[in-house]
Amino acid sequence: MDVIGGKWRTVILAHLKEGTHTYGELRRKMPGISEKMFVQRLNELREAGLVGRTEVPPHVEYALTGEGRSLAPVLQALYDWGLTRMPT
Repeated sequence: MDVIGGKWRTVILAHLKEGTHTYGELRRKMPGISEKMFVQRLNELREAGLVGRTEVPPHVEYALTGEGRSLAPVLQALYDWGLTRMPT
């Protein structure tokens, strides 16, 4: 659970659920995170085997691995559950 804990890891996973992104594309989708924190969280997800990195010169692309894709329905269920508990 530690690997998906915290705010930014789940945001990165949610964006990658949409499809493959270059580093720059993914970074632009997350303006509220510092560069250092972004790199740390992305590397943690890679080390956990949830995100893959492919060099496609001149870019680097990131995508969910099979393990990451298998986690997507769980994250969606948590998100949906959270929505039902938000104050209106």
